[in-house]
Amino acid sequence: MSTKTKTAAQAPDARPELKPEGRLEWRQLLRWLVEDEIIDAEQAQKMEQRFAAGDSSLHPLVRLGSAGLVRKSAGKPLEVEVLTEWLATRAKLPYLRIDPLKVDVGRVSDVMSGSYAEAKRCLPIQVGLTDVTIATSEPFDTSWMAQIESHTRKTIKLVIANPLEIARFTTEFFTLARSVRAAAKAGETNQVASFEQLVELGKSNKALDANDQGVVQVVDWLWQYAFDQRASDIHLEPRREMGVIRFRIDGVLHTVYQLPSAVMSAMTSRIKLLGRMDVVERRRPLDGRIKTRNPAGDEVEMRLSTLPTAFGEKMVMRIFDPDTAVKDLSMLGFSSHDTERWEKLVTQAHGIILVTGPTGSGKTTTLYSTLKRLATDEVNVCTIEDPIEMIEPAFNQTQAQSALDFGFAEGLRALMRQDPDIIMVGEIRDLATAEMAIQAALTGHLVFSTLHTNDAAAAITRLTDLGVAPYLISATVIGVLAQRLVRTLCVNCKQPDPSVTRDSLNEMLKHWRMNGGVKPYKPVGCLDCRNTGYRGRAGLYELLTVSEAVKATLHPEPDISALRRKAMQEGLRPLRLAGAMKIAEGVTTMEEVLRSTPQWEA
Repeated sequence: MSTKTKTAAQAPDARPELKPEGRLEWRQLLRWLVEDEIIDAEQAQKMEQRFAAGDSSLHPLVRLGSAGLVRKSAGKPLEVEVLTEWLATRAKLPYLRIDPLKVDVGRVSDVMSGSYAEAKRCLPIQVGLTDVTIATSEPFDTSWMAQIESHTRKTIKLVIANPLEIARFTTEFFTLARSVRAAAKAGETNQVASFEQLVELGKSNKALDANDQGVVQVVDWLWQYAFDQRASDIHLEPRREMGVIRFRIDGVLHTVYQLPSAVMSAMTSRIKLLGRMDVVERRRPLDGRIKTRNPAGDEVEMRLSTLPTAFGEKMVMRIFDPDTAVKDLSMLGFSSHDTERWEKLVTQAHGIILVTGPTGSGKTTTLYSTLKRLATDEVNVCTIEDPIEMIEPAFNQTQAQSALDFGFAEGLRALMRQDPDIIMVGEIRDLATAEMAIQAALTGHLVFSTLHTNDAAAAITRLTDLGVAPYLISATVIGVLAQRLVRTLCVNCKQPDPSVTRDSLNEMLKHWRMNGGVKPYKPVGCLDCRNTGYRGRAGLYELLTVSEAVKATLHPEPDISALRRKAMQEGLRPLRLAGAMKIAEGVTTMEEVLRSTPQWEA
């Protein structure tokens, strides 16, 4: 749980002990603001005259925060968050900004009912063995605490939070809890698909209905919540007794919720139904696709994948940002140096361009962003993918079907008869696909594809390992782009890091030297980045262009060391150097770069 605490002991002045009781009142808050020299008496008088004409059901902090009050010393607006933090100091209680991913949502309703929480303007945040943390926007209305302590048999730890956040999350969390309870009561899951089956006598074996209203509401919440939290993947993982929901955010998995196995099984069935997948088939992996809308109303595509596990079907939903395919290269993280070289490369009339990197390194985003810009009315862009990652109207996209003996090689052969100008092959996995890609390049087509290699030069050895002759590689491959994704520092909380210098960066690079200025930052952590210090990701790129000089290193057999040295002379900047430049610019950290990039071997 992320807390930001300020107590009276930390305050520069000692004020008399406050022992008010009951609900907050806007007049009292104005008097306190004047006492603390936050606002002047003139501002307070104007507010009193303005508010005296009528009453409001709004929380006093919300009312004052939207009234346009300005801090006397700095002239900055006193918004609701600022006023809440000030009140926490006044009340000598910890101040907390609620991070929904760190709230024990599954146990919120065990502490109190939704109507009780709304009435008392409070929200349970964490439930421990001996205590429960409750956020409140009424720090002096504590008459309810004894009742809750008696009910839970736990000590209450009170914190102050923004009343707007408390109201919002109270509605969301208790609505979710009601939906989960309703779904769980509808029946119990059929465990036929479970490897380790537990037989319990006297219990119903009725399977939950995927269309049950409780299940529908939980699935709707799951998607909207994932969009709101910027998740790239949603994992539904069955366990022996409780299923686990996890989100991948900025490349890191976060546990979001635990719920009964029966509910998770019904959720999986519901999602399979919407994705037009075989709901009955649970013995083999399945793939599907769903298109929905995010809270902003934009269409979002999700790719679905199921896998049989010991305790049922595991499902992963990959979320594709609708803006991903139209991002500018600079937004993806390309430096101006590599942008110019990449632009020149992709405008070639024919040849093979490879994008390499491990799974989840952003290869698809780079390819789609590039192809989207190349797909004008004058050219025919065709793809053969497995599966189709994102639907793009500007392309002619084909799905490989291994069950129908229609793989990448067969798809490429068919595309050759479709009068293409630009072809994208999802991945070169075997010699047959590589040979078809080479044939397409030799006959005047521009071919894009991917490989799983550590760096750009290794793509050449990967093709020779598949059985491609070196002379064919030099005749067709015109460029290789290796890439990685690194987490970027949160702009709201990052701080300068004097421990990182140009010398330390040069030591990390070994064979390279940094010459420009160095302005490194370090992660700190705040609510916006969930106390990780990072928010968002950026790409690191290593672009090898196969010039005549580089081609000379491929005969009669590829010499990778010579190839790397020659490529370096031709303008290649290795992944680790690209990372060092991001460190020097204050975009990411040395730890992120060292974790994500291979050591350069010349």
